[in-house]
Amino acid sequence: MGTKKTILPTPLANSTNETYIYHDAVQTIKQAILEGQYEAAKGVNRIQLAVYFAIGKYISLHTRKDKWGTHALEFISAQLRRELPGLRGFSETQLREMRLFYEGWIMLDANSSVATDELQNADNECVLDLSVATDELIDVHHAITISDLDFPLEEFFKVPFTHHSRILANAKDSQTRYYYIHRVAEEHLSISQLKQLMKDEAHKHQGDMPNNFVKTISDTRSARKAVMMFKDEYLLNFINVEEIGEREQIDVDERVIEQKIIGNIKNFILTFGSDFAFIGNQYHLEAYGVEQFPDLLFFNRELNALVVIELKYGDFKTSYLGQLMGYLRIIDDHVRKPHENPTIGIVLCKSANKEFVEYVIQDYNKPMGVATYKTLDDMPESIRKALPNNEQLQQLLSPDSSL
Repeated sequence: MGTKKTILPTPLANSTNETYIYHDAVQTIKQAILEGQYEAAKGVNRIQLAVYFAIGKYISLHTRKDKWGTHALEFISAQLRRELPGLRGFSETQLREMRLFYEGWIMLDANSSVATDELQNADNECVLDLSVATDELIDVHHAITISDLDFPLEEFFKVPFTHHSRILANAKDSQTRYYYIHRVAEEHLSISQLKQLMKDEAHKHQGDMPNNFVKTISDTRSARKAVMMFKDEYLLNFINVEEIGEREQIDVDERVIEQKIIGNIKNFILTFGSDFAFIGNQYHLEAYGVEQFPDLLFFNRELNALVVIELKYGDFKTSYLGQLMGYLRIIDDHVRKPHENPTIGIVLCKSANKEFVEYVIQDYNKPMGVATYKTLDDMPESIRKALPNNEQLQQLLSPDSSL
């Protein structure tokens, strides 16, 4: 970026000679555009964002203090298009978005509290140094206050300006903005995908189980019901890992967990939620002579759908989704009744990286989710002592219980 400062005469809002009033402003912004486009052509998104931030700051300081007339941005945009034929991205609306980009992230401007004073010299002239304004955003480490230490710096610079504009228009608080910035940067979302996420208020379901329900369940209401039905973690406090013992084969451990669940099926159903009916465990499936045995099969009345739960003793693996996909295909083709909705599959494992699951699960075209569970041994000693034992639980769950 250049280091020269451009001195602009202060525009008069009521002046009739708008060509003269805004000529220098057009030339200054034009130069910033050309430099920004050069850097963008090299794939430097952070430089382009910094230029837009600087232009947004320049526009904000002039328009918010009535230094420019009401049609300033309209005139500047039209003049820019005349001087730069084929120019895109600098309409009146987009210039306003640059102003909102600066104002939305004004906390990144280390001099925001004194910016107006600094840009006014003794001769009542406006001083704009684009290189300094750009450096302020690029060297954002020095601009962020202690309260914003969780600012997603690297991800921020990976998000295109158009995406930033949509996020600022729809997310009013910092944490919500951070959430969508992370999703765009991590998943390379298109504008349409981002809009859909914000329409679905994805940030409000961060505690929900990672799933692909919105994408795979065509009926919007049913998809939302499924999203709200399942949690991302369940407490299976009737399972004591010490009783499983040390075994070399993980599948043996999973069978022990399965039997514990079967022995406490009423408690398990209450843990998962209402309207679940148990169909069976190790449910026999067969297609083309190949037999399959999913761990647990339920029916949920609210969802009007079968629910397959596949138990895993260790960490989440992508291969679990492929296995579950096969079960869902066979069940939908050979078990599901015509009036029922497509079967939902749940991988229930000991641990999972939620963001990674969200990332990989979207390419599957059957409704699936991944949840984790904690056993009695994962809980702090103080909580374990406060919980009822198995006999007390059975008494509490008994139909004759007065509770």
